[in-house]
Amino acid sequence: MTTFDARPQAAIGARPPGWLSSSLADGHAVDHDAVHPFRDAATSDPGSVSEARRFVDRTLTGWGADRVVFDAQLVVSELVTNAMRHGGGAAQLRLLCQGRELACVVSDHSRSVPVATVADVYAEFGRGLRLIEALCSAWGWFSPAGRDKLVWAVLIA
Repeated sequence: MTTFDARPQAAIGARPPGWLSSSLADGHAVDHDAVHPFRDAATSDPGSVSEARRFVDRTLTGWGADRVVFDAQLVVSELVTNAMRHGGGAAQLRLLCQGRELACVVSDHSRSVPVATVADVYAEFGRGLRLIEALCSAWGWFSPAGRDKLVWAVLIA
């Protein structure tokens, strides 16, 4: 018999890999770095998710990381949707690659902590962060001083 813990769980704010935190916080260079700013309408425009998926496809194909495009698109779709739904809108999508690690980072306009829930079997929502946990080697969030919240997820490319 399998049991599930149905209590909501906040992301513990896991620390990003050292290369990612030094790039995001201090501006240190990485092998590849691409930024996609969202329009002001990204707060409620569902088209922003497909726009983000196209950006991931173009960028990763250009970097020669074709084999991780599908997983990265799923992760980015969830991050952008969560930013729109719970974070006051997606401000920016950033893809960073160092060695074999690919980071997807979405900034939003909220300081609220992401919460991974266990969705009811019939629920239409609530599985996004669990999907990210399944696909990524790590994920978390942080709020740099005086800036929007950043939610990041790292895939092995």
